[in-house]
Amino acid sequence: MGFPIQYHEPLFRPPSEARSLILQITLGCSWNKCSFCEMYTSKQFMARREADVFKDIENFASYATQIRRVFLADGDPLVLSTKRLINILNRLKDTFPNLQRVSTYASPSNLARKSNQELKELFEAGLTLIYVGIESGDSQVLECIQKGENFKTTVDGLNKSKAVGMNSSVMIINGVSGKLLSKQHAINSAKVLNETQPKYASTLVLTAHKGLEHYKKRYLGNFQQLNQIELFSELQLFMQNLELTETIFRSDHASNNLVLKGVLGKDKQKFLSQIELALNHPRLANLRNENLSSF
Repeated sequence: MGFPIQYHEPLFRPPSEARSLILQITLGCSWNKCSFCEMYTSKQFMARREADVFKDIENFASYATQIRRVFLADGDPLVLSTKRLINILNRLKDTFPNLQRVSTYASPSNLARKSNQELKELFEAGLTLIYVGIESGDSQVLECIQKGENFKTTVDGLNKSKAVGMNSSVMIINGVSGKLLSKQHAINSAKVLNETQPKYASTLVLTAHKGLEHYKKRYLGNFQQLNQIELFSELQLFMQNLELTETIFRSDHASNNLVLKGVLGKDKQKFLSQIELALNHPRLANLRNENLSSF
């Protein structure tokens, strides 16, 4: 329909990248095993040819002065060599004179595999923001959801990128552990954030896109779904254990029934009051769905 480039569907990007140029430099996800994720299960992971990526950039040359943000897709482009990534970042800077930010999804392990010097070079070439799906800070939960990470790899990867100047936007999944591991999921997820102090953080609620039974089969353990009250209680415990100083926090994904927006820690007590209200007087809280059957 006249769009300058043709995407390999499906295509995903964070909500905050709605006005960014989305540039696919890989297709699919290099891990693609997480129990909860169906984003790239229809794709075989591959790196796109550099010439094809450069052609996509060139096709936007007529919009050069309008491009201010670029998001590198698909699942985890940092699996690519640093040399290839820097070539792409340099081409973006050369083509778009008003470019302010380049961002991408990243896994803690692939961050950890880069040397400090490599991460510094990537930051200096323009990669300034990474989106990291932590999902949980608890190593047992991470094993159950087949994340391929643990508490230590998550903290190490995030702090390694932070040390060179990169900002991070991290995400925790409310309810991903089920009932049996809910407490440790909440507490250790807060602990990961406390030890990494990300620039941005958010929560969403587990959504089984192919049905609960499909998720249970992929979950390596006994999964019992949380009801809405239990989800709020888990969120409350998570919030109680957070010790953040200036993290911009959002709980406003389509899956969240309780919308929380602010900065942690100054808004921590306000958030806890909102959660308490949702637990005790749900009809008075800022809920998306006024007909929650579990109440």
